[in-house]
Amino acid sequence: MTGDELRQAFLSFFKDRGHKIIASSSLVPHNDPTLLLTAAGMVQIKPYYLGLEDPPSPRLASCQKCFRTTDIDLVGDSKHFTFFEMLGNFSVGDYFKKETINWAWEFVTGYLKVPGERLWITIYLDDDEAFACWRQIGVPAERILRFGEEDNFWGPVGDSGPCGPCSEIHYDLGEEVGCCRPECKPNCDCGRFCEIWNLVFTQYNQDRSGRRSPLPKANIDTGMGLERTSAAIQGKSSPYETDLFVPLVDGICRLSGKDYGRDEDIDRAIRIVIDHSRGIAFLIADGVMPSSEGRGYVLRRIIRRASLFGRKLGLNDPFLGEMADVVIDCMGCTYPELMANRGLIGEVIRVEEEKFIATLDSGLNLVEKVTGGALLQGRKQLTGEEVFKLHDTCGFPPELTAEIAREKGLSIDWEGFQSETEKRRERAKASMRGTGSLEVKATVIRKRTDFVGYEEYSSRSKVRDLVTDGNSVRTVAEGSEVDVILDRTPFYGEMGGQVGDSGVIIGPKGRIAVTNSVRTPSDVIVHVGKAVEGSVSVSDEVEAVVDVARRLDIARNHTATHLLQAALRQTLGGRVYQKGSLVEPERFRFDFSHLAPITDEQLNEIQRGVNEWIRHNLRAEAKALPYSQAIADGAIALFEEKYGEEVRVLQIGEPAISKELCGGTHVSSTGEIGTFLITGESSIGVGLHRIEAVTGRKAEFLVESRLTALQSVAREMEGSPEEVPDKVRALIRELEAERKRSLSLERELSRRIADDLSGRAEQVRGVTVLVARVPSLTMPVLREMGDILRDRLKSAVVVLATVYNGKPNFLAMVTPDLTERGLHAGDIVNQVAKATGGGGGGKAAMAQAGGKEAARLDEALRSVKGIVAGRIC
Repeated sequence: MTGDELRQAFLSFFKDRGHKIIASSSLVPHNDPTLLLTAAGMVQIKPYYLGLEDPPSPRLASCQKCFRTTDIDLVGDSKHFTFFEMLGNFSVGDYFKKETINWAWEFVTGYLKVPGERLWITIYLDDDEAFACWRQIGVPAERILRFGEEDNFWGPVGDSGPCGPCSEIHYDLGEEVGCCRPECKPNCDCGRFCEIWNLVFTQYNQDRSGRRSPLPKANIDTGMGLERTSAAIQGKSSPYETDLFVPLVDGICRLSGKDYGRDEDIDRAIRIVIDHSRGIAFLIADGVMPSSEGRGYVLRRIIRRASLFGRKLGLNDPFLGEMADVVIDCMGCTYPELMANRGLIGEVIRVEEEKFIATLDSGLNLVEKVTGGALLQGRKQLTGEEVFKLHDTCGFPPELTAEIAREKGLSIDWEGFQSETEKRRERAKASMRGTGSLEVKATVIRKRTDFVGYEEYSSRSKVRDLVTDGNSVRTVAEGSEVDVILDRTPFYGEMGGQVGDSGVIIGPKGRIAVTNSVRTPSDVIVHVGKAVEGSVSVSDEVEAVVDVARRLDIARNHTATHLLQAALRQTLGGRVYQKGSLVEPERFRFDFSHLAPITDEQLNEIQRGVNEWIRHNLRAEAKALPYSQAIADGAIALFEEKYGEEVRVLQIGEPAISKELCGGTHVSSTGEIGTFLITGESSIGVGLHRIEAVTGRKAEFLVESRLTALQSVAREMEGSPEEVPDKVRALIRELEAERKRSLSLERELSRRIADDLSGRAEQVRGVTVLVARVPSLTMPVLREMGDILRDRLKSAVVVLATVYNGKPNFLAMVTPDLTERGLHAGDIVNQVAKATGGGGGGKAAMAQAGGKEAARLDEALRSVKGIVAGRIC
């Protein structure tokens, strides 16, 4: 059975047993601030377990793409991965241990034909119910092993959430594999046993303090690693020998000219490149871009790590783009997002890999610097902290550092390195946990708010809940800050980059001013506000009224983001995709992918295109469609968003110039936007740009204010607004000519001062020393003066000081013959500048420094002769 056949067999097996098959979610978790990346199949199931959302079925099954960095340093052996596929079946309060264990055994032994005698079972220490279930289907008691919490209790994904005891199925590769000890059993690290399926009996919810409480209903969360299970059923000792990886192994061997299976070091490098190539392609396809933090840093790190291990294979030029093509060819049919983003994936990899290779030599120089420093200090070992810093900050694998160090007779403090690595792992776990939580008040769960704001700006509603300081109350009085939950509302809750509505809630006895509206993961809209008059109580019949003018400003900006994306794709190409947005009443910003710089001409073309569509007054129409139909019709979806079976599609124009999945509020025709103006464009990361813009009333105000400013400048320059550019250019040319004349005079002055100073040098222990305070000069001119004095004196130490813009500046120069006697300009000038509260440094022959206290400049210069005398060898 091939890997693709295994994937399909698993899903078909559980579909036949009443499970709804759900698509893999993005590697970027949706609406879950507790996670950095999707690391397990249950991530998209988590809201169902917590009761925050209703599942489409109580029985679910999926093949989820996953990414984990916790064990990245172990990747390269035969069983650890960063990217992998997780087959899973899930029960949301439906079946429990008996059915789960029976189906697992039936699938593995009956459908996959794995011999029962090859399988071992592990369970949690006191889980007698699981033990009885395994015995009932015929598993011998001696093959059911009990382990503690570290091995057989599945904690929450993130810092809080569902958890419970688990039971694992292990495949025995045979006595000839591993440590060969008679007592070898599952959970031995020798490699003989391979865990292929983990059955988690999700019974508890763990909060951030570690306290566990029973869930309303017991659930099931299972995970079968596609790669490991493929190895077991195909009779391979490693997943890298299965059909899932053979094309990738062939691809890297073809590129490098190396053979797999002949040298363990080469094999390890091949496995790392293959694993990381898969992760790189999938991360980019799901919208992650290289950056210096968060998910982007994870992507950047594995690109650099793969590139470095490619060097071990003799691949010194960019090659990861070709590996990505192999990944896409192998997996694109199963994951169409790879095919759709082939061009983007290749371009992002090319830019990032080329940039890394360009700086790699300087990185190697850092390794040389660290090893050289150790040798100078008489050490025989690099510290674990040094090796870790090179590994974590510069992307250098410790093996490469060790190799260079070994050539210089240095060893590595591996214990220290492991200690630093463990600290990093803890930090990684902390970053995965994030700062948020998905906990929501029990009174709110499952009571979704009926949103009527697409059609209405006000509605008659009923107060369902009032919350102050985190507690539900029956009544709020004037002056109380409160969160209000209604049964129905016209207020749009902040979501998808669009800010929430404001307005007022009017009750029979009081009024609440609403300053913001927020949508929870369970689709409850919370109205954040303050009671400004009388009192409001639970069950009151109220009128909820949106601030219409503010809503319309937001709608203009939101519809403009859709026009902007269409114009960007038209001007820059179809690889442009939205990566984020913020839609406010005053302005909006739009983040998107594009690898090349954007020219002023392109920005003007984009702005003209949007305004042309606005003038055409195109109809903007939203309709509900099945997700599959919307995508088939060409609608654009956000990578990281999670969509239901039915989605809202906004189409602008007929035929459509824009068609996107969007739940926000919009104008009904583009003419309502009025005017669109780009106020700024910037790069916010590799392949990421941000455009900021205004529309409607704000655009009118911006035009008025800029025209007023232009007319004011024109009056000052005694010309018309049309003449301002030419007059400004003429003024700049005039100022530049004056600057050059001033610099020429300054240089002439410095030469005359140098003529006067050259005869004022003194002798300090047989060394010529010239110390002088000179009139206010720029640092370039001060350096020219120093050059003149050094050349005239032939052998000397020259220290000059000046006050420029109220701050003391220092220059030190030492002729080559004196640097050989231990005099270093950088050391001298740094010591001198300290007297004025500053510092600096530089090379042995020339250095400069700055200070803070100009009044102490003469005192600083008086210290020069003593400093020089103390350093002469």
